Amino acid sequence: MGISMNNNNQATSHYHTHKIFLFCNYILLGAASSCIFLTLSLRLFPSICGFFLILLHIFTIAGAISGCAAASSGTGKWYAAHMVATVLTAIFQGSVSVLIFTRTGDFLGNLKSYVREEDGAVILKLSGGLCVLIFCLEWVVLTLAFFLKYYAYVEFDGGAHGNSMKRSAKVVQEEDMKDWPWPFQV
Repeated sequence: MGISMNNNNQATSHYHTHKIFLFCNYILLGAASSCIFLTLSLRLFPSICGFFLILLHIFTIAGAISGCAAASSGTGKWYAAHMVATVLTAIFQGSVSVLIFTRTGDFLGNLKSYVREEDGAVILKLSGGLCVLIFCLEWVVLTLAFFLKYYAYVEFDGGAHGNSMKRSAKVVQEEDMKDWPWPFQV
């Protein structure tokens, strides 16, 4: 008299979530590396502002790589570090994209670009568009990482917590209540 759960359907859901998580991280890798090349196309040796912009994209790449590695290995020891790094890079990517679109001329001046101002503004706005994409994908990755951790905790934890989680999903039967304290005894 318990709730029957279809394990095959849950495994399929976990598999698809894992694949979408990896796919989003691969897109993050491509977008961040493209932003680095766009920044370098404005000036071959970046100014201090360009250096910090490239450093932000390097942190984004490192977070995506660690997310892929953690998801592929199946262990959760890097989960908290990945979540913190992803949140911080998402916040900074969003801030940079707002700066790029609202203060393009000033931002381009801080980069000390060698290209013409019109061409530099177009390149910078392309980079800003990629920053918006990275910002959105970072939050998707965070959500998917949360679901992957949840699936791992509920479905695959073989310890005492795993049994209690599986047990709490069932309707309590009368024979299970015989060892309970007095007010709950049948």
